[in-house]
Amino acid sequence: MKSECSLQPNTVPRTVVIGGGAAGIAAARHLHDAGQAVLLVEATNRLGGRARSATLSPTSGTVDLGCGWLHSALRNAWTRIAEQRRMAIDRSTANWGVQWRDLGYPPADQQAFALARREWDSAAHAALGGPDYPLSDFIASDSPANPMIDAISGFANGAALSAVSLHDWAAYEDAATDDNWALPSGYGTLIVDHAAGLPVRLLTPVTRIDHRHRTLRLDTPAGTIEADHVILCVPTTALTGEAITFEPPLPAKHHAAASLPLGIADKVFLAVDRPIWPADAHLIGNPRSACTASHRLSPFGRPIVESFFGGPCAEALEDENAATAFAIDELVALLGSDWRTRFTPLAATRWRQEPWIGGSYSHARVGAAGQRSILAEPVDDRLFFAGEACSSHDFSTAHGAHDTGVAAAARVLALCGASA
Repeated sequence: MKSECSLQPNTVPRTVVIGGGAAGIAAARHLHDAGQAVLLVEATNRLGGRARSATLSPTSGTVDLGCGWLHSALRNAWTRIAEQRRMAIDRSTANWGVQWRDLGYPPADQQAFALARREWDSAAHAALGGPDYPLSDFIASDSPANPMIDAISGFANGAALSAVSLHDWAAYEDAATDDNWALPSGYGTLIVDHAAGLPVRLLTPVTRIDHRHRTLRLDTPAGTIEADHVILCVPTTALTGEAITFEPPLPAKHHAAASLPLGIADKVFLAVDRPIWPADAHLIGNPRSACTASHRLSPFGRPIVESFFGGPCAEALEDENAATAFAIDELVALLGSDWRTRFTPLAATRWRQEPWIGGSYSHARVGAAGQRSILAEPVDDRLFFAGEACSSHDFSTAHGAHDTGVAAAARVLALCGASA
């Protein structure tokens, strides 16, 4: 059934955007600024989704509990938005590959790892012309760098190498650039600020979408909302269970979402007494273990440590206390026992337990890279889908979410005869 927008006299096209994360905000902003009637509904009590900034202590400054880097910053739409809003951008190089003072990681070991990683990358790319494989198939079984490569998969993909599609990984890697910048006032701050002035309803989960008739009916605990178009900007977890049901059902969307599960990446924040390292220094906790954290020391020069866990390592840490203890233990092992009393826990995230979210960012199961385009495909030119999992090459990022949200909004505008 092809949508024609509202045709009654004195009415305007109505679009409901479901999900107040980066994609939903971008879609609603694009429609609103084009003069279209739009409503943004969000299941939780806040906007931002997996982008969330907070101030944890008087000296912590603003930290990002979720996404925190302007990846591929020169082509990242959020960079332009930050510049327009005159938000400060830290354009210095991320030090992820630098071990401060080589603690616990001698230069010879770092060089051996770099070589092993290049060999793994080359072997993976050489296989792209064939069938899909798990990324773990390309690591030499006897390489001492294996645990560190798997740890990096946890950081980057939210999952172990054995769970990640070669074809999906390459689509991201070959499009990404090395300009990774940061926002001292918070990525989440920027994304939420982009929603200023939009019509928003918080605490409004959509539990059922009836698309049997020309007017769409959205069931919520507060009543039914009618719309001509809907843009769903929700995590894949919302489409795989019973959070949102469709009448009639959409089995292809359900299968696509299940093929693009959310991995996990969590953070621990520690206050530190009298840090001795420079701003934005870095430590890998244990380069010989797949379960280790990437520790960002004094981001923006603040007296804190941001410890980042991913994949099975993050899953294995039972709660915030376990994650915090793990981070402190790794740091003390590198810095010395006297440092234990110099760290004070501030916060720890558990994105797997976040209501209506249930994870961090998507990866494709082996053989399922093509499911991203299936997830993104509109239904009857009335139901549209956006979010990082719908991006063909910028998945797992806030800019990928933004771009899919704008693309969905542009399609709605085109159907309604408006300029995109």
